[in-house]
Amino acid sequence: MSVKKLKINIDNEGRRIDNFLLSIYKNIPKTKIYKIIRKGEVRVNSSRIKAHYKLVVDDIVRIPPNLQSDKIIEKKIRDKDVDFYLDEILYDDNNYLVINKKRGISVHGGTKNYIGIIDIARKKYGKEIDLCHRLDKDTTGCLVLAKNKKSVKHFNESLKNYSINKHYSAILKGNLINDINVDMPIYKNDSNKLKSSTSKFKIVKELNNCTLVDVQIFTGRTHQIRIHASSIGHPVLFDNKYGDKDFNKLFKTKNQKDIMLHSRSIIFKDMNSNLIKINSDIPSKFNEFF
Repeated sequence: MSVKKLKINIDNEGRRIDNFLLSIYKNIPKTKIYKIIRKGEVRVNSSRIKAHYKLVVDDIVRIPPNLQSDKIIEKKIRDKDVDFYLDEILYDDNNYLVINKKRGISVHGGTKNYIGIIDIARKKYGKEIDLCHRLDKDTTGCLVLAKNKKSVKHFNESLKNYSINKHYSAILKGNLINDINVDMPIYKNDSNKLKSSTSKFKIVKELNNCTLVDVQIFTGRTHQIRIHASSIGHPVLFDNKYGDKDFNKLFKTKNQKDIMLHSRSIIFKDMNSNLIKINSDIPSKFNEFF
């Protein structure tokens, strides 16, 4: 059997190569996956990589014959999960689908999260559907998917050209004195590969030692809002990675584990320059916290 090469698309961008392979070849022991990576049998863009290498869109992954000979297990997705996670469609046409994402589910599956939103969407709409961008596991709100490769490419180009308007609602620790613009580069796993990122924090409502803000982002870096909010001393409430855990403990609510971050609106143009404007109402967890 010959060598197989896989081209990485946007829904697998940012995933570790080991997690990517483990999620595809469920019946292959982890020890074997790590062994072939260590020996250089799995390569990315013809180069040897480490198990922690994070994939980039258009990376070419070389799969050795001894791996692809094993049977790939198809993910089993229940109909009730499709109904639950895709119950609120905010927009639907021949090219794009926008859903109101629920908390507690990743956009793509991994070793810890077997099923992702993309798997569920493909169950209902077919294998051609793809993610246009990502939201964190517990972030709710507008999530855009494309129904064909041309639409994915167009959306990606629009992101690169900063022509997509995205607004989030967030509750931050403390009271902001003024609106704040944060222009601070962010990197994923290599501090030498900083990427420009800009976020605008606008005060909407002052709460008791917290602030409800509108956040406009002009880039879409991983954890951008959460990192920027933390950098100015006002982390997102109930953010377990970048937040203030002691401060979070002061609030005894049933939604204490729900990060207070919501993708409220997104505006972009399709390939025919038609303006698509989508809004998602602020979730009940915000109102309950108020």
